[in-house]
Amino acid sequence: MIIDPQKVSGKKSSNYPQQFQALVAGRIKKKLGNVVGLKNFGVNLVTLEPGSSSALRHWHTKQDEFIYILSGEATLVTNAGEQILQAGMAAGFPAGEENGHHLLNRSDADVVYLEIGDRTSEDTVDYPDDDLIAKDKDGVWIFTHRDGRFYNS
Repeated sequence: MIIDPQKVSGKKSSNYPQQFQALVAGRIKKKLGNVVGLKNFGVNLVTLEPGSSSALRHWHTKQDEFIYILSGEATLVTNAGEQILQAGMAAGFPAGEENGHHLLNRSDADVVYLEIGDRTSEDTVDYPDDDLIAKDKDGVWIFTHRDGRFYNS
C-alpha cells in the first residue's frame, strides 16, 4: 500500500497517566505502520515541537526501537549523557538493555523523525527517572507505580 504521509492525520495525545502528559504535549505522531496495515512492527512519523520531549526517558524489556532524524536538531538523552542528533543521524535501542533514552527538542524549530519498533507482546517499559512502569497486556498499556499501585487516569 502506498500512502502520502502528509495526508495522514497526526495525534498529539499520550496514553501516559495525566501527570506525565505535559512533557509530551508537543509531540505529534503519525502512525504510518498502522495506516498500511503492518502487524509485526510500527513506524511513526513524529514531529517534536520546540520544548517538547519524545517520551519520558525509558527502556523496553522485549521491544527494539530505532529512530532516524529527518529534519531539525534533537538532544538524545541516554544513560551515557546527552548527544545532539541532526538530520541523517540514527540511533537504536535493543530490547533488554537498561539504557533509558528519549529525545528533547531544545531548539526553536520542529524536529521530525521516524520511530520504528517491533510489537513484541508482554513488553515492560521502565522509566528510570520516574515512579512509572508500563506493561503491555494484550495490546493495552497498563501503568503502575514502582510498588505496583495503579495510576488513576
